[in-house]
Amino acid sequence: MQTYSLTVDKFLDHAAKWRPHGEVVTAETGGPARRIGYAALRARSQRLSGALAALGLAFGDRVGTLAWNTQHHLEMYYAAMGAGLVCHTLNPRLTAEHLAAMVNEAEDRVLAVAANLLPLAGELQALCPGLEHLIVMDAAPEASLPDGRARVWAYEELLEAHGAEAVWGGFSEESPAGLCYTSGTTGRPKGVLYTHRSNYLHTLRALQADAFAITGEDAVLVAVPMFHANAWGLPFAVPAVGAKLVLPGRQADGASLAALMRAEAASIVVGVQTVWLGVADHLEATGGSLPDLKRVVIGGSYCPEALIRRLEAVLGAEVQTTWGMTELSPLGTVATPGARSAAPDAGRPVLGLDLNLTDAEGVSLPEQRGVVGHLKVRGQSVVDRYFKAEADAVDADGWFDTGDLASIDAEGNLTICGRSKDLIKSGGEWINPAEIEAIVGRDPAVAQVAVIARADPKWGERPVLIVEPRRDQAIEDADLVALLRGKVADWWLPDRVVQVAAMPVAATGKIDKMRLRADYGGGEQFEGECSV
Repeated sequence: MQTYSLTVDKFLDHAAKWRPHGEVVTAETGGPARRIGYAALRARSQRLSGALAALGLAFGDRVGTLAWNTQHHLEMYYAAMGAGLVCHTLNPRLTAEHLAAMVNEAEDRVLAVAANLLPLAGELQALCPGLEHLIVMDAAPEASLPDGRARVWAYEELLEAHGAEAVWGGFSEESPAGLCYTSGTTGRPKGVLYTHRSNYLHTLRALQADAFAITGEDAVLVAVPMFHANAWGLPFAVPAVGAKLVLPGRQADGASLAALMRAEAASIVVGVQTVWLGVADHLEATGGSLPDLKRVVIGGSYCPEALIRRLEAVLGAEVQTTWGMTELSPLGTVATPGARSAAPDAGRPVLGLDLNLTDAEGVSLPEQRGVVGHLKVRGQSVVDRYFKAEADAVDADGWFDTGDLASIDAEGNLTICGRSKDLIKSGGEWINPAEIEAIVGRDPAVAQVAVIARADPKWGERPVLIVEPRRDQAIEDADLVALLRGKVADWWLPDRVVQVAAMPVAATGKIDKMRLRADYGGGEQFEGECSV
């Protein structure tokens, strides 16, 4: 058989040849959306590869991106990866100090930055002496940067001055393609270095009918950030079938997304649940509808059944739940379209990923169904070793410990039961916050819920229940605790309840439990505390 290297540039090659007029649409604040066909986008990306080479970048060099979901960012993805460079996506919601640590560890020589993030890029210049060039995307530079060694280029001017068609591919499929750091919501961020092969095979998994099931006739709005785990692989999967790719830029509020979904007839939308909660709130307030929407793919954190039912009723579409991690490229399991199980966060692994439940010592449980264990995974798109780490991230048999507690039902559906690090040890016994969150989250008056440990001089730790009520809803603290009575052991009942106007979220849209622990996990009395 022929040798066919599995490199990600082939996705855009395929789209340009067979779906040349398939659109990539980018929302523009205060103006009409920017549009381009796949053939034109490929031509620009190839010329951008030549421009990066003119800046002195060579095979394997890292190109940092500090940007939103836009056409320019997508072009940079393919320009870097197609030429054998590594696209290192950076989260603009992190501090300059955290970003600088990543840039310096990755040894990024070029940083492509969104125009409205120039102040942050200016801070990075002073902290990252290895940066040689700044490429300003999405608009011409409108403000001067602080003095630094990096030369500043306007994206279109760089393309005009140094753009030259480059040859893509021609290297091993095992070559690195992308670098993404974990979100850091549970500890220090760690780099995951994706290969072309892992991204290619992950794309084939994601496109299966039992997974994202995207076809060339779909219009897919990607609200999950392109700086997080390759936007769940959608910048590869959507062009691979030539579907319309709709990018919202920085506008992720409910009104903006609803208007964009209607204007572009979005049939599939993808993002964390908080994004679609904002869309649902907007539609309820305005009485609007989304007639073309078929599926809403959510992930990132547990989504209560009551919220799923509400989203399906208001958005008029099926909610498809998923579970994954940066270390998994990121898709782990996904609920089959049209066949959602009773468990809101359940789904099966797609071919290429295997699951294993173990005890706390890492020994496989003799019975894998109907029990709770520590979840380990292995497969062709799972991390083997973190970037620049000395030790492997897997055990002797190749299993990666996800840090999750999980169960698998008789049909093979996975349910995440909580993070092992989130377990609360009270009086020598364990309390699982996820079980409490699932029960409280079913109440229609609750928008979001989290349970954390609070230091206790007698019991060691005690659970704190933190709730964000739905808009215009009032609920008593005692009633929240009453939801749990008879459903969990009495000693599991939280003795502290906090109601917040808005749940803090991490940079990727998940509830930020590190922030909650910092605010409410100490032993001191805090403002707004209610003893129950």
